[in-house]
Amino acid sequence: QAPGHAGPDPATTDLVGPPVSPYVLPGLIVASILALAGGVSLGPENPITMVNIALAYWLGRRFMPSAGPVLWIALAAAGTIGALFGTPLAAALILSEMPGPGALWDRLFAPLTAAVTGSMTTLLLVGNDFVVKVPGFPGARVVDVVWALLVGAVGALIGLAAVYAFPLVYRTFQQIPHPVAMLTVGGLVLGALGALGGELTLFKGLDQVKDLALDYTRYGFWELLGMAVLKLVAVVIAAGSGFRGGRIFPSVFAGAALGFAVSTLIPSVPPALAVACAILGVLLAVTRQGWLSLFTAAVIVPDLTLLPLLCVAALPAWLIVTGRPEMLIKPTEPEAGAAPA
Repeated sequence: QAPGHAGPDPATTDLVGPPVSPYVLPGLIVASILALAGGVSLGPENPITMVNIALAYWLGRRFMPSAGPVLWIALAAAGTIGALFGTPLAAALILSEMPGPGALWDRLFAPLTAAVTGSMTTLLLVGNDFVVKVPGFPGARVVDVVWALLVGAVGALIGLAAVYAFPLVYRTFQQIPHPVAMLTVGGLVLGALGALGGELTLFKGLDQVKDLALDYTRYGFWELLGMAVLKLVAVVIAAGSGFRGGRIFPSVFAGAALGFAVSTLIPSVPPALAVACAILGVLLAVTRQGWLSLFTAAVIVPDLTLLPLLCVAALPAWLIVTGRPEMLIKPTEPEAGAAPA
């Protein structure tokens, strides 16, 4: 049993949440590394952000208590998101959706500086690792508006199916009394899913999206659709059984596989359009963050001519997911390891 049980239950935590106590972090880091290295279908963004928020909050409150706790949380979240996505715009868009006092740019100035620092560090060390080489978009046609609407809506519906399944899976795993037994059962199920879906459906999904984009023509429609569904099932199982990790990166893979499946089934739909709109729809359902979903889809397929169509695709997708349950379990009591306010 790690101190603090390796952090809060991942099913109850969002990308940016309240700081946890520092004594929780060693267990959280070890649990996250073991899960992610073992091929669990979750991303690194949630535990990394949680660790950085906890450290910034603890150091800030200790050495500059007059600055206030909200600033340290925002700085840590912005710097981490900027580093993970390789651009400060991701942090700015996410923080713009967070409630808080004061003018928007007054609240964004310092966090945006942190995001620039984080993103520049990533770009200088490893370059832009977030772009996927999808066949180029030939240019917008009138019919592409229809395809954008349909593909975005389908992505949202498939993502929403995972959202509705999540609490059922979570409650099922909670019936297992011991956390090690729960993780073991979850790992066995994930192993079976990995054997069924193949190596591409393992791990966080970003590198696997790149591999899929280079070789997607060798797969048929049902194989690609199966990859998308299996990845979302794996995300639900992994998060519901207690593995530490985020849901954004694997959801990107699910959306990309769905987009390639649509383009394979209907060759007149450009792959770039299908992939970008499918990623947008899936992320809207899973994260319920509009700016982040739109930004991620635009960065994965970096073609400015797709932006108007992505904005169109977001309309029905958002109508489908808004007001629906979130992929988040609301805790009934304070989580172990939560830091005092």
